[in-house]
Amino acid sequence: MNTPATYFEGQYADAADPWHLADRWYDRRKYDLTVAALPRPRYQQAFEPGCSVGVLTNLLATRCDQLLSTDRIASAVATTARRTRGMDHVTVRQMAVPEQWPEERFELVVLSELLYYFDESTRTRLLRRSIETLSAGGHLVTVHWNHPVAEHTCTGRDIADHLDALADLNRLARYDDPDFTLTVHEHSREGGPVLSPARAEGLA
Repeated sequence: MNTPATYFEGQYADAADPWHLADRWYDRRKYDLTVAALPRPRYQQAFEPGCSVGVLTNLLATRCDQLLSTDRIASAVATTARRTRGMDHVTVRQMAVPEQWPEERFELVVLSELLYYFDESTRTRLLRRSIETLSAGGHLVTVHWNHPVAEHTCTGRDIADHLDALADLNRLARYDDPDFTLTVHEHSREGGPVLSPARAEGLA
C-alpha cells in the first residue's frame, strides 16, 4: 500500500524540515555523492520529483540549464522555492507523482528518497513514466535508504534490483553502503553503446 498523503502532511505540519535534511552530515554526504555520480558535467533539462525542502535541488541546479523540482506538499514546495530564490533556471511546482507528470522531456531524472513510499505496482508505473520522459541516452539516478522503516515498502537495494530488471535501462553505476544505495542508469540508445564518462570523451 502507498504511504498516504496524510503522513507527509503531518510531518510538514510539525516542522519545516521534518527529516533535518539541511543539517545532517549523512544527508550532505549522500547528496554530494549523488551529484558526483552524474555521468555528464551538465544537463539541459532535469526533473527532480519529491524534492522535499530543496537541499539536493540546490546542488543539482549547479549542473543543469533547466531544472524542474516538485513535491506533493505545499510547504515543502514553498521552502524549496525560497532556497532556490534567484536561480531563474529552477522551476518549483506542487505535483503528486505518478498521477501528475510534466509534459517536458528530460536528459536527467533524479529520484531521491521517494520510491519506497509506493507499493510495487505504483513504483513500477512511476519508473516507467520516468523512462518514457527521458531522452535517448538520458540518465535516471536513484538514491534510497537501506534501513527498515515502517512507512517504507522496500529498501534502496530492492529498488536497485528492480531497476536492473526493467527494459530500456542499462546500468552505469551502483554504489552500496550500509545506509543507502545509489544507482545510475542510462536510457537505451537504439543500436548504441552505454556511454560511460570515459567512453563519452573517447577514452575507452
